[in-house]
Amino acid sequence: MKLVKSLANLGYGSRKQVALMFREGRVTDAAGEVLYADDAPAWDDVHVDGEPLDPPPGLLLMLHKPAGYTCSTKDRGRLVYDLLPPRFAHRSPTLSTVGRLDRETSGLLLLTDDGQLLHRIISPKSKLPKVYDATLAEPLRGDEAAIFASGTLMLESEKTPLLPAELEVVSPTRARLTLHEGRYHQVRRMFAAVGNHVAALHRSRVGGLSLGDLPEGEWRMLDESARTQLFA
Repeated sequence: MKLVKSLANLGYGSRKQVALMFREGRVTDAAGEVLYADDAPAWDDVHVDGEPLDPPPGLLLMLHKPAGYTCSTKDRGRLVYDLLPPRFAHRSPTLSTVGRLDRETSGLLLLTDDGQLLHRIISPKSKLPKVYDATLAEPLRGDEAAIFASGTLMLESEKTPLLPAELEVVSPTRARLTLHEGRYHQVRRMFAAVGNHVAALHRSRVGGLSLGDLPEGEWRMLDESARTQLFA
């Protein structure tokens, strides 16, 4: 693929805008030598405005989503894409969230432009564990762990019971819940089913990946080892 098209697909601009970047000398190799549109350097030897070229299609990244942001490209208000470089919204293939966290839920959010990877992660067959830390409006009453682990809990408007989930009590009003599926507002609805209300919710882990020391509102690219860890 020609360099102009590659940069356009990464969201750096339209082909016309990218062609102008070449004429302005903004596209160089790692040593700072100006590249031309018909050059064919190695991907990791291309820099734009002195910064390494974004990864090619197939990227996977982790975002520490703050509460108050929506996993959408169209909703009003603050969007998770606002926390990423603006060009990421114009990548082709499209960069999509892997599932969703609702507006008021914070924590680990994955994004990818790899459709096969996305479907592998969210597929019910994968049963990737997802860990949530919930702060509750009322103290736990003591039977929630058994109910959630039973595999018989039915949520309102659902036709099949939930898969067994593991509940760890952290304090009377705080709990850590591990799910193996992903239904709409599942954690909030589970606690509502046992007469409680989630005041704050944070996802700390997906599969074998955790946020680690990633600050809220920040993101990082995930390499091949991280992908392996995800499914470990």
